[in-house]
Amino acid sequence: MHLNMYKKINYITAVLVLLASISVNAQVTTQSPYSKFGIGNIKGSLLPQFRAMGGISTAVNKPTGYNNINMQNPASYAGITYTTIDVGMTGTFTTLKRDGESSSSFNSTLSHVALAFPVTRRSALSIGILPFSEVGYDFRQTGKLASTDPANPASADVNYLYSGEGGLTKAYIGYGYQIGDHLRLGANMEYLFGNLIENRSMEFADDQTAYATRLQNKNSIGGVSFSYGAQYDIRLNSKTSLNFGYSGSSASTINSTRTFLATKYTFDAVTGDDQGTLETIDSVGSAMAKFKLPLVHNFGIALQRDNRWLIGADFRTGSWSKLTLNGINQGLQDSYGISVGGQITPDYASINSYFKRVDYRFGFSYDKTYIRQDAQDIKQMAITFGLGLPLANSMSRLAFYKLNFTTEVGRRGTTDNGLLQENYVTLHLGFTLNDSWFRRFKFQ
Repeated sequence: MHLNMYKKINYITAVLVLLASISVNAQVTTQSPYSKFGIGNIKGSLLPQFRAMGGISTAVNKPTGYNNINMQNPASYAGITYTTIDVGMTGTFTTLKRDGESSSSFNSTLSHVALAFPVTRRSALSIGILPFSEVGYDFRQTGKLASTDPANPASADVNYLYSGEGGLTKAYIGYGYQIGDHLRLGANMEYLFGNLIENRSMEFADDQTAYATRLQNKNSIGGVSFSYGAQYDIRLNSKTSLNFGYSGSSASTINSTRTFLATKYTFDAVTGDDQGTLETIDSVGSAMAKFKLPLVHNFGIALQRDNRWLIGADFRTGSWSKLTLNGINQGLQDSYGISVGGQITPDYASINSYFKRVDYRFGFSYDKTYIRQDAQDIKQMAITFGLGLPLANSMSRLAFYKLNFTTEVGRRGTTDNGLLQENYVTLHLGFTLNDSWFRRFKFQ
């Protein structure tokens, strides 16, 4: 029965990967009006196995003998003993609510590719790529435009359209090293790159002969930043430890190239479709500027019983009020957040019961985001849960596979005072491989 269960899980994994790849080709954007602010919705450097625990990661090293890549705190790389590969994808169902009206959407994308391998018995190296922020929104507002013609003083109905797309991606290389029996230190060098595109349009609702206008701002960003971390564990007994962690990112200054484009276009009043640009009114290209990231701090604590259970909490802060783009402060506020969560593995070495080898994860997160609207803080909260499903491997006794599945049910914003509320369900899927590649063995 144990082997049959492994076969079923392997089959389900293949089907999920196929379906996810199809959905990735169909839709790769996010749909969140709040991503209009700052540099978009910050994603966080978390793999599905950590998101399932509410996002705790700063003090998490190695709950079981299985290796996971924790790029949120590069000090954890020091615990990597096998070559580890992690590939994942994510899909989000979003419902937007405002003034009694609602709309729904689904978006999916590849979420990460990461690799880590031991360099010595006390250190390891990791490289990878994952999203840093996401921008994706498309909404409209109606209004009236006063006439400047004395002979025809009537105002005109107009539609104001706002849309944005893009985001920032982070590619990193990091190294972690263990000092003595309890202390681990690490650092990442990161390259952030991507485009932040903002469009603002005005269309005359009742006059198809009038030209519509569109203003587009595009910031192409690329540059190096750094993050760092430390972990310290105290052994309470032979199987239980109390772990402390800290990680942070420097206030880096990154290059940004800004382009501005103003155009006239026509549109179909029935369908609303853009029928093409008629004229470029103004264009300013390749204006070099600087993009300054804020300081971010993460603090964590975790209590774990080796190979059985782990509980922990993280606290994070970000000085986003100092974020500047093209020399202009973005009008954001400082953020903070907290995560609590844990993991239980009934018996990671069980032979008779597959489900005793499964990792059961749960958590909760709360954040005061860097957005403030109408004198109201925009807050985000979510409950999370997930499974770490071990997969069968018949090719090597030194290779281990695991499928990590996480569900995140959350809310961003509020409908109070006419504001917008986003309700979302995000599904994270990750495939993790531990293998003996690059390891050198000494035979006696």
